[in-house]
This record gives sequence, structure tokens and C-alpha cells, in this order.
Amino acid sequence: MIETPYLLFLGDAPDQLAAKVAQGIKDWRPDNAVGQYRMPGCGADVGLQDMTLEQAKAAGAKTLVIGVANRGGVISQAWKDILIEALGMGYDLASGLHNLLANEGDLVAASQVNGGTLHDVRVPNVEYPIANGVKRSGKRVLAVGTDCSVGKMYTALALDEAMREKGMKSTFRATGQTGILITGSGVPLDAVIADFMAGAVEYLTPDNDEDHWDIIEGQGSLFHVSYSGVTLALIHGGQPDALIICHEPTRPHMRGLPDYTPPSMQAVSDMALALAKVANPACKVIGVSVNTQHLSQEEAEAYLAKVEAEMGLPAVDPFRQGAERLAEAIKNI
Repeated sequence: MIETPYLLFLGDAPDQLAAKVAQGIKDWRPDNAVGQYRMPGCGADVGLQDMTLEQAKAAGAKTLVIGVANRGGVISQAWKDILIEALGMGYDLASGLHNLLANEGDLVAASQVNGGTLHDVRVPNVEYPIANGVKRSGKRVLAVGTDCSVGKMYTALALDEAMREKGMKSTFRATGQTGILITGSGVPLDAVIADFMAGAVEYLTPDNDEDHWDIIEGQGSLFHVSYSGVTLALIHGGQPDALIICHEPTRPHMRGLPDYTPPSMQAVSDMALALAKVANPACKVIGVSVNTQHLSQEEAEAYLAKVEAEMGLPAVDPFRQGAERLAEAIKNI
């Protein structure tokens, strides 16, 4: 188990999106974080108190969590100086990066000398099967996005909360490092060998009560040339009964791909539904989730109304407004 509370390490994150791990923990498990640590030039701020290692330790922090998801998941030397200092002060370290803490000899040595624990969240600890496509009991909903980092995890967490408030049976199923750090369990799907990804999703969402919903955290985008594979594995392995389209309307281009324009929500809906019907012919698109954080309240309301009219589906910002309407749409399936 990763000991709480955390000090969230934002490092030298270039922008807010790069700190999405820390932001997710702060938004969904605020009691687990005492503050944030930012290096000079950091372009992100999750709204917690800035603390030194010493201040956070005095406030009770037990684990320094790398709250940055940079492209390629690399631990820089500048980070290492701080991470080694933290280990020397008695912190444990937790990371969801592809660049594993356990593969860094200097971090391993520092942890051994000081008795600290290195937690690599993005390491599969199960031998997942190859998907067999056999229909499972229970129901499943999956968030699919027009791009990476548009709010698929927030949508799933908000929907789980709304469904529980309505007395519905639901379980949030984490498939990425942030979700795992928030909930304590899940599958680090993009670290699973490609042939076993869909099988890992089947494993994560087993047979259940007929009225139980697994709410599967989405990853990537079918239209993102870097990360489309993980999205397809979720669609086929998850065999969703329902899809929710997720979008962030202010993006000039796909995340990390300046030459690619984000697809329309309708294009994502059409493609995702066609692929979902391969594994579950009864699948339906039941709603739209829009990340309106960069819009004013008036702009957000106008945009959501426009999307709802165009798509013929309930359109909400589940973090800003709540996911009750999406839960109602699920309830009616």
C-alpha cells in the first residue's frame, strides 16, 4: 500500500495538462495531499499550498508522488536530485511514469540506504489473458475521447459518484496511473503488452450482477496516432453497453500533435460505436461530456446547449455540473 498523505511533485511541468496526475489526486482525493512541490519555471499549479520537502514532512507527508505525466514518462536528472533528497528525509516515492523508479540505480540505492519504498504504479502485477470476447454478465460504460487528456477519467469518476447517489450499483475501474493512485487498484493498461491489453480489460471487468455497472476509465483516442491502440483495446475488451463521448472544445490541435486537428464529436461517436458493436452489438452512445474549464459559465452553458442540439444527446460538464443526467441516461438502458 502507498502511504498517505502525499506531497504532490509537479517538478518542472510545462503546463497544466502535464500535471494531470497531481490534479486528479487533488480533485478526487484532496484529503490525501498536504501540498505541492514545484521547481523553478513550473507551468502548472493544482491549487495546493507550495511546500518544501521539510515543510511537507512536518505536515505529515509520507510519500512524494510524481504528479506529472510528461511525454515518454521520463525522470530527468533535475528531478532525481530532489527525489534522492526526499528519500534521504524518509519519504517513500510513487510514480506512474513509464520510466520506472526501480530501473534507476541511484534511486534504488538511496531507497535502500534510507529504508524508503519505491512504488511503480505503471507495472502490471498480473499475467493477463488474451481476450476471448465471451459475453460477461453485468453492464459496462466506457468514456471515449476526441483527444488525450480531455476528461475521460473525471467523467468516469463523476458518473460513479452520481450513480451511487442514485442507489445504482457501480464500480469505477481504473486503467491509468492517476486512477490507480486515486482508488488504489486497477490495470496500468498502456504498460500491458499489446496482445494482452484487451484481455486485461476483460480481467478488470469480470462477470457481475445483471444490474451492476462497471465504469471503465478511458484512455487515448481512436483519432490520436500515438495512442489509438489502447483505446481500441478498451472498446473491444470492455464490451461496453454504453459509450460517453468526451471533448475539450478549446484545443487548436491534438495533444502533442501540432499537425493534427481534433476530430468532431460525431466522428468519434460514429467510429467508436461501429467498433464497439463488433464485441457488443447492443452498445449505444448515451451522452456527451464536455470539459469546459477554459470557458466562462455563460460560454459553457451556450456550448453545451449547442452540442446537445446537434448530437441529440444529453451534454454536460460532469465536474462542473455533476453527472446526474448521464446517470439518468445510463439508468434508462
